[in-house]
Amino acid sequence: MEKPRLMLMTVIHLLSFVALCNAIESPQYAVAHAESDFEIRLYTESMWMSAPVIKDLSFQKATLSGFHRLFQYIQGANLNWTRIEMTAPVLTSNVPEAGPLHSSAYVVRFYLPVKFHADPPSPLPELNLKSYKWDAHCVAVRKFSGFAKDDNIVEEAEKLATSLSKSPWANLTSRDSDYAYSIAQYDSPFQFIGRVNEVWTDVDAFGNDGCGSSEIATY
Repeated sequence: MEKPRLMLMTVIHLLSFVALCNAIESPQYAVAHAESDFEIRLYTESMWMSAPVIKDLSFQKATLSGFHRLFQYIQGANLNWTRIEMTAPVLTSNVPEAGPLHSSAYVVRFYLPVKFHADPPSPLPELNLKSYKWDAHCVAVRKFSGFAKDDNIVEEAEKLATSLSKSPWANLTSRDSDYAYSIAQYDSPFQFIGRVNEVWTDVDAFGNDGCGSSEIATY
């Protein structure tokens, strides 16, 4: 048990170093609608590398386990031995009824830099990673500070759901999505001040005025 724990801590330290020393690339989006406690974003088409479904009750443990595989991949554990720059966010998505006794499980994804979108380096087979193309889509987003933990992520997701229920976007959360919600983490685990996290949920609003038809410049 001690060896895997030390390995994960090593990965976290390396992640901190990489995150602090390189410019961070993120998926592009346009803000289609903004309120005091949430916004609707239109994300452009993007490419991600995805870890397999992790059947663990703990969001934190699942995120560490999934990112351990992804970190090996970006450090060169791919068929091209290509090192890939760190990006943000690291996205952990909640998969309903996929875990033990039909509890939730999690999928962890890494956003690939634009230069790899057309031809992502193939991961080594033992990592069991898959590339994931995310078509242009609308997402409801709520920001929150501090650390994303097992004891606060559900509360943040519920706050987003409550805000949406009182807005023009009520009843537009996606019924076709494979994920109940996702937690986006942008910062090194050793950044303690000014941390930014987000909870995302897919919205069936692509093509509606103010989302799919938005012409706002991307971020």
